[in-house]
Amino acid sequence: MGDKEKLISDEPVEEGVKSYSRKHGRKHKGYFQLPWYFAGGIVLFWALLFIAVVKPLFYRLPEPLTVEDAPKGGFIAERAQANLYDFEAIGTKVVGSDENEHKTVQFLLKELNLIKDNIQEDLFDMEIDLQLAYGAYVKWNLVNMYQGIQNVVVKLTPKGTTSENYILVNSHFDSQPTSPSTGDDGHMVVSILEVLRVISSSRKSFEHPIVFLINGSEENSLQASHGFIAYHKWAKNCKAVINLDAAGSGGRELMFQSGPNYPWLVKIYKDGAKHYFSTTMAEEIFQTGLVPSYTDFDIFVEYGNLIGLDIGQCINGFVYHTKYDRIDVIPRAALQNTGDNLLGLVQTLSNATELRDLSGNPTGNTIFFDVLGLYLISYSADVGVKLNYAAAAAAIILIYISLLRIAEKSSVSSEQILSTFILVLVVQLIAFVLALALPLLVAYGLDKYGFSLSYFATPSLLIGLYICPSLLGLTLPSYIYLKLANTVCFAQQVQLALHGHAAVLSILCIAINYYGLRTTYVITWTLAFYVIPLAFNLLTTLHDRGYSWTGILKIVQVAPFMYNSYLFYCFIVILTPMMGRFGVDTNPDLIIGALTALGTILSMGFLILLVNMSRRSGFVLIGLLAATAAGVYIASSTDIGFPYRPKTNVQRVPYLQVRRVFYEYDGTVSKDESGYLFNVQDRRGLTPLLKSNMDLTGLVNMTSDCAKYMMCGMPLYDHRWVEAMETTMWLPRKNPVWTPAEPILKQLNKTVLADGKSVQMEFELETSDHTSIFIDPNEDVIISDWSFLKEYLTTNSPPYHIYYSFGIDNTPLRFRIVLKKADGDFTVPLFQIGISTHYMHVKGDDESIRFANSIPDYAVSIQWPAMYKKYIF
Repeated sequence: MGDKEKLISDEPVEEGVKSYSRKHGRKHKGYFQLPWYFAGGIVLFWALLFIAVVKPLFYRLPEPLTVEDAPKGGFIAERAQANLYDFEAIGTKVVGSDENEHKTVQFLLKELNLIKDNIQEDLFDMEIDLQLAYGAYVKWNLVNMYQGIQNVVVKLTPKGTTSENYILVNSHFDSQPTSPSTGDDGHMVVSILEVLRVISSSRKSFEHPIVFLINGSEENSLQASHGFIAYHKWAKNCKAVINLDAAGSGGRELMFQSGPNYPWLVKIYKDGAKHYFSTTMAEEIFQTGLVPSYTDFDIFVEYGNLIGLDIGQCINGFVYHTKYDRIDVIPRAALQNTGDNLLGLVQTLSNATELRDLSGNPTGNTIFFDVLGLYLISYSADVGVKLNYAAAAAAIILIYISLLRIAEKSSVSSEQILSTFILVLVVQLIAFVLALALPLLVAYGLDKYGFSLSYFATPSLLIGLYICPSLLGLTLPSYIYLKLANTVCFAQQVQLALHGHAAVLSILCIAINYYGLRTTYVITWTLAFYVIPLAFNLLTTLHDRGYSWTGILKIVQVAPFMYNSYLFYCFIVILTPMMGRFGVDTNPDLIIGALTALGTILSMGFLILLVNMSRRSGFVLIGLLAATAAGVYIASSTDIGFPYRPKTNVQRVPYLQVRRVFYEYDGTVSKDESGYLFNVQDRRGLTPLLKSNMDLTGLVNMTSDCAKYMMCGMPLYDHRWVEAMETTMWLPRKNPVWTPAEPILKQLNKTVLADGKSVQMEFELETSDHTSIFIDPNEDVIISDWSFLKEYLTTNSPPYHIYYSFGIDNTPLRFRIVLKKADGDFTVPLFQIGISTHYMHVKGDDESIRFANSIPDYAVSIQWPAMYKKYIF
């Protein structure tokens, strides 16, 4: 054995350092470092581990079953895929359209009746109900009102059951205007059909009746789920729900909400699902509102007091709500993954003893997470709080013991070691801040100069833009400190640096745990896998023998590296496409940069410090700096950094073909103009289109109109358009925009009430199946009553917003408004009303079609004709 190897493995550190210093003439006390290639090898090894193991596990899907496997009784992806082809062939399924209200409903009823023909009649009763739903509710600061919305509902009841508690399985069949909805939510619809087919034809019974709801209006502000839970005859018996939705297409589905406050539901997921993909962190992120999406789960919880699981497709969100959401991006294996999980969950939940008496079950939040899709860990939030504190305390205690041990073995006073560690702790605190700040600085700079979202189509740019700056921030302070420090031998100085990082994580763990975030578990388990090797090294002599303590550390660090890189990669994959529809006001690079930095810190925080063991660790810093510079250059100066690509990573361009007409109090027309109203979806806005060959001459912002007119005087579609109205852009055109019809508002009567200070007006509105009604009383007038939800008047201020849609029933809308005015003079203008009518089933006139066709192929238009009429009464 050579001298270096003998020093590392056999000699006590103080003797080894002295002998090495004598042989090599180093003046620095204990300045023993490993060969230069060790530093690069550390970075390369962990990068290869991620590429070779973590990514394949993230994208892993099961082998799909074919019809030949049907006798085995499992979910048959081949049959589900055949249904999905038929579902896609129908085309877009906008509420109110023939495709949604007739063709899709007929398709579903046909498939359900085929399933009913093959059920085990001696074991099950199967009932099919087509619900027409009418109702209204308040959400997003507006009244959501629906008429003739259709729900296809099936109840499968085991014969002889005495249970009156049902489970509900929900998805939706309607779509956005330009999407065939194959992924959102056809994938889940055909999964429900196949699960029903398998369960109803098997000889395996269950305890609780199952209601399968395939609702016909989710994209319209979740209206159909409200129609079911508020008015359907089976709704009052539904106690738990499995909600199925999508914000992506073609991968594994994520369980991102559970409960609320019923931990046994996570156990149901653990027992029933075959392919785990779930984390508390997803639940907390979704509930903060960071994700620009909503699901029917919220309606079931808020209006039905249901509990359950919220599950959704989330990978490849680039095609979500676009014309590219097609079956060619959904492998059969993805259907198998969903089907295996859904079948197991339905079978497990329908036999759950906990459903017999919900009040008899323990309550509280749960911490849950899958480990690389292979296993699910779960425990109560109360246990989690204790574990979090325990891990932080254990780390601090063991670090203290280690410091005393270092002092003893180095013949240095414990006071001197402790004071040295305080300096190390400050250094590592600076490193933690830099590891977060440098990526955010890059994100800020790119955005400032108009290069945000450069990683949108090229995720590998994240390495140079955010990972390398974060690693640089983690490493640089300790590199400088170790060049200057000489209190103890170099191996122990490196160990102190790792202790400092652990102490920073411990403080962070305590703080976040105190704040109440369950996501603290990520830091807890990261700390635990530092505590374990530290304890082992302290119990043996490895702690005191050169770099021997790093051996067990590197082995154990495989676990937190793989999990943390898997977890944060998951969120980057999910959230990156969402940044393309996050709006113009928020810098999305700050979100992605922060997530990437946190993932880097938790995955590599301990490991990257080990590069200091190398004689040429400075080369690693230079390499990280060079990679960062290269990433910024590529993002800002080459086509690689352009965010959008045809079909795969498109820019969304939502706009309306608008004609707006303003009527004055005497009935005269004061404004009649047409143009295109753009609702900018991402941070780059319309800048890429302005640089293309598209003619946007005359494009202006809506600032002045928004200050002058109610709701900017535009046919704002829904709450999202209202929230973004001040960032919309207007492109006027000379020729009037064609619409297939016009809204017709008739005043039926006007009656002064007995008190002499109130007047009631009644109206009839003939309009399209997607309409927003805006009502704004004059300053000296209040609306005291109306035929819409009265509770809305007490919780909101003008202008009031009613979002109205209908499905199969196009009967004109009748409504009344009661206005109160102190002086009782009703011969003057009292209020204005705007009718925002949308014709989402047509492409528009020839000029509009030519305009849409001029959009570059890297962008996708989401548009339709709309008309706005403003009246004064």
